[in-house]
Amino acid sequence: MRLAVFFTPPRDHPLSIAAADWLGRDAFTGESRERAPVAGFETAEIDALTADPRRYGFHATLKPPFRIAEGHTADDVREALAGFCAGRPAIRIPALELTALGPFFALTIGGETGEVDALAADVVRAFEPFRAPASEAEIARRRPDALSESQRANLADWGYPYVFSDFQFHMTLTGRVPPERRAAMATVLRQRFASFIDQPLAIDALSLFREPSPPSDFVVDCQQALPPLAHSVEQV
Repeated sequence: MRLAVFFTPPRDHPLSIAAADWLGRDAFTGESRERAPVAGFETAEIDALTADPRRYGFHATLKPPFRIAEGHTADDVREALAGFCAGRPAIRIPALELTALGPFFALTIGGETGEVDALAADVVRAFEPFRAPASEAEIARRRPDALSESQRANLADWGYPYVFSDFQFHMTLTGRVPPERRAAMATVLRQRFASFIDQPLAIDALSLFREPSPPSDFVVDCQQALPPLAHSVEQV
């Protein structure tokens, strides 16, 4: 089993619903969702292009998936998440934007990222005691030779290359999209997520995701609310 600390909006949030409809799976229940037809794409093509994010569920990574260290249990991690969230106020993403991250498409932050970057860094540190050391196979899967010096150091120290200064908040919507299909995919995603692009979003809860038996689908194990913002946040 692997666990991960991710951000995803609550199950009944419009963005969670839209993402589950797009990916074809609800990470809160593990149930498949029937996807509406996608203009210009066959069903099998969309299924293939969304296979990876569908397995992980709609989320932004904070503490990447990890095996539990010897001497700890999943209950220990759940308790730590509850304690972490109790003392950490919600924060506000100024606006979401649709971004092509190389061959992938994701929702990212438009505007200041400092608060989110700080939250991610604190989550990485807070849950590090529960992470079993990465195996040689896990390290090799990250292709260290293709990483930057700081990313290789992160991989060695924290089990994942993209933390701290190498972190970028993103909520993945596709796997690798071939170059000749990217313009069409961008058009589809802008239409599907038009209600959320250029709109603010509150990070008001953190979720523990669980992968029962790798490689299998991740599901939401539990979600913990963060104390409310001092001022209300407009969000769709």
